Amino acid sequence: FFYTHDTPTDTSTAFSTHPPLYNSFALSLLSLTERERAHQTSWTISTSTLSHQEILSSQQRVRRKKRDKVRYDHLVDSTPSTTTQPTTFASRSLPNGSYSTKKKSQKAASKGPCCLPPLFTSTRKSSLVIMSADGEDKKLDEAEITQQMSTQADDGDFKDAVAEDADEGVDGKFEVSKEELAILRADLATEFPNDYNYLSDAYILSVASKPYSKDPTQRRPLDYSKEKLRHLMAWREEAGAAEMEDLVQLANGSPQAPEAVENPEKLTKAKAVVNCLNNSSMYWHGYTKEGRPILWIRTNRKPWYPDVDAEVNALILMADAGIRAMPEGITDFICIAESSYPPPPNPTFLINVLKALVRGYPDRLNYLVSAPVSSVVQFVMNLLLPLMPGRLASKIVLLGMDESKDRLKDILLNGEEDLPDFLNGGAKHDDLYPEESKCPNRGLGNLKFDYYGMVERMAIFKTEYEQKAAAQK
Repeated sequence: FFYTHDTPTDTSTAFSTHPPLYNSFALSLLSLTERERAHQTSWTISTSTLSHQEILSSQQRVRRKKRDKVRYDHLVDSTPSTTTQPTTFASRSLPNGSYSTKKKSQKAASKGPCCLPPLFTSTRKSSLVIMSADGEDKKLDEAEITQQMSTQADDGDFKDAVAEDADEGVDGKFEVSKEELAILRADLATEFPNDYNYLSDAYILSVASKPYSKDPTQRRPLDYSKEKLRHLMAWREEAGAAEMEDLVQLANGSPQAPEAVENPEKLTKAKAVVNCLNNSSMYWHGYTKEGRPILWIRTNRKPWYPDVDAEVNALILMADAGIRAMPEGITDFICIAESSYPPPPNPTFLINVLKALVRGYPDRLNYLVSAPVSSVVQFVMNLLLPLMPGRLASKIVLLGMDESKDRLKDILLNGEEDLPDFLNGGAKHDDLYPEESKCPNRGLGNLKFDYYGMVERMAIFKTEYEQKAAAQK
């Protein structure tokens, strides 16, 4: 927290005059009593939003300080407001506990593991300091951020993808013959000769076997399935998805290599993608009991000033690495995010990730668990839920730390043995995926993240899963 006596000071000024405080955003949460005392003595406070996590007993706060945990949420500037307008999640149900604007369901859902109080319960109006890629701090209130994201989501292709996603929720499965599968494969090979093998037979069949949204009693017409697969592959071509792993190889090589010298723009792009990997903020590690690969997200390692294009490219690279690691017959993955103290939300990054999920990876995300829940996560969900297809929103589960341990040990292949220490387990992920400052260079370039080691380990984990699955038959 930043205090400036008597003179109201913008949080960006506080950051610029106290860079060490910016780099290690410190101190535990203030109690409501302390907060009121600060206002009475004419301090101007830039602090986290009021939430259930802040209403802590003295003993709880002392224990947090002893653990030396840095607790923070997004930065807000407190200004008087004449009305109370709490922000709540969109009225859309989530698994195992729901967010709803209906009073009846609110009471019932309050017992669920992912039910939280409203994000803002204060009478004070809040604004956020948003970190932009150009290095400028921009103070925006909730309405401005929401408007900014809505404007960026006002994209014809994105809207079409969201509309198409609606018919994915029709339950049922029809048979697809080998001849029909061959026709779909031949069409992809003709239209996208350099990348048609990216889609497995299992995924193509999962698309073609679904009921037709206009008549659920019938299977989708083959031409309709062709069109959906073409849209996905066209997005990959536009995003350059097929070349992402080549960028890692380029960035890991010598800057004097012929390809690097002849194509400096590609080298710059490759280095930017690798820089996003080097903080080890996301990696594949292990499988679920059903054989789905697991993408782990460490939000506390994410940058405050993201290179949005590079971050999205790194996510595409990672998603494709996980898809290649899927056992036969598996078409989706799960994501587990440790989200106790993420960076401030970046609207451009959030909407670009959502576009990539909807357009480039339909039906790939099976489940996303975020734990423990913080005010930043609640705020981000407030922004994203109205823009998400309903089925995608239903796959996101927000849990407290204790609930996440019980839930995840039922999901992970080896149960509690696979639970990492940052979620109160025993597995040491940091031994394999340490912070950037502890990583050596892997080659002659700027790659520090152990990307190739990750791929090799996933192959070992895949064999372990397949052996366990075979033993259970």
